[in-house]
Amino acid sequence: MKKKLVIKIGTSTLTAGTNRISFAVIESLARQIVALRQTYDIVIVSSGAIATARQFVEINGFSKKVESKQAMSAIGQTKLMEIYDTVFGTFGLNIAQILMTYRDFENDMANRNTRNTIRKLWEVGYIPVVNENDTVAVEEIVLGDNDRLSSLVSVIIEADLLILVSDIDGIFDHNPHLFSEARLIEEVSDTHSVKDYIEEKHSTLGTGGMASKIHAAETCLAHGVEMWIVNGQRADYLVNALKGDIPFTKFKRK
Repeated sequence: MKKKLVIKIGTSTLTAGTNRISFAVIESLARQIVALRQTYDIVIVSSGAIATARQFVEINGFSKKVESKQAMSAIGQTKLMEIYDTVFGTFGLNIAQILMTYRDFENDMANRNTRNTIRKLWEVGYIPVVNENDTVAVEEIVLGDNDRLSSLVSVIIEADLLILVSDIDGIFDHNPHLFSEARLIEEVSDTHSVKDYIEEKHSTLGTGGMASKIHAAETCLAHGVEMWIVNGQRADYLVNALKGDIPFTKFKRK
């Protein structure tokens, strides 16, 4: 039986430090999934709808009004899925879209239906791509960049592993941008032990930060799901992390 792997990829990773979605980043993700899908059933939790919309339209007041961001998300979500479909299709990968809100996780029947849908998609060879339905919910628009959403998806499908793809190797005991002696914390079993090390970095694109990743880890640890923070700027970051060839932070119960 295959293991269940959830991969969360945020806006800052998808844009590769620019203001546009990077086809090369999605191509790299697809190539790695080809290498992993014999061992894992995979769910992708993807941000990036608003960043994708920016490539096509700009709405007045976008930076200040939630409803403008919701409209941008409605425009960008279809474009984002087109990009995934085009790029993944060149690797022989089929995708399916699932849009969720946090209310879905509060309902046992909705959880069961989501779980059954994902299982059926796996059976027919499709990779679910999950995002928050930003047109009716605003939690991830305001704060989180799908970190929390990915942890909740991982819980309801009883995933073996959630990988949060970030722009840093994981949790450090000091800010590695300021302190050359900063040490990566490779394994965490108690999130309280690392909260003092969190220092947020402002991003004009993504809304997630290390605090939201710690909250995701708390959800995962409480339900027996292992979670990793892996640097998406490293070559073949998923494959090499799973082989233990690159440094990263692992959240795992003792």
